[in-house]
Amino acid sequence: MSATSEPPRPAPRAWTTRLRERWLAELPPEKLLPDGQPSYVSSWIYVLGVLSLSSLVLIITTGVILALKGPAWWHDTGLGHFFNSMHLWAVELFFFFMVVHLWSSYWTAAWRGGRRRVWMTGAVTFLVAVPTALTGYVSQQNFDSQWISTQAKDAMNATGIGAFFNLMNFGQMYSYHVFLLPLAVVAIISVHLLLVRKHGVVPPFEDQLLAAVAAGSSVATTAGSSPAGQTEGEQTA
Repeated sequence: MSATSEPPRPAPRAWTTRLRERWLAELPPEKLLPDGQPSYVSSWIYVLGVLSLSSLVLIITTGVILALKGPAWWHDTGLGHFFNSMHLWAVELFFFFMVVHLWSSYWTAAWRGGRRRVWMTGAVTFLVAVPTALTGYVSQQNFDSQWISTQAKDAMNATGIGAFFNLMNFGQMYSYHVFLLPLAVVAIISVHLLLVRKHGVVPPFEDQLLAAVAAGSSVATTAGSSPAGQTEGEQTA
């Protein structure tokens, strides 16, 4: 009797290989860094997301400088006042552009075409940005921050989170503001941008309607030509 050799077993793939293949399947380079964009992206309503992102970059840049220099610098020097004002106005612009971006996305139904996660990450970004701004206001180390923290602590105590989110504790609020919450905002926005690259920018209603009409016309044309072809075949037979 001849011994039968078993076929060689395939070598197990490393987790890095599976991760790379999954990443390339979800976000190929032509989607992640496309050569062009649809013509409707030039509309002003699609610029609001970019303006929000630009404001966030300015917030992070000025915030890093303020965190490195400290409260005495941003209160007692002219350059510190300048960067403090830049940081404040960048926050104002960020919330303005983000709110208008959310409302425009809502009224244009930006969750169409399987883009629900794109809409959800954008909304969650706004929710996380609110406590980020609040912790920044109470970390100013001036009369405004003292008044805001003493007034807002009652609301936190009423909701039951005052023991974990103490607005009167400068060290806790400062660590939340300069480290934990900004990391969360940047992480969620990164996921948001990757989802936008994956699914593409949502088209206007007019373009989607025209595409649906064109698709319906082609289906109707194909359905209408099939019986004629069958009849001709039957006549030939």
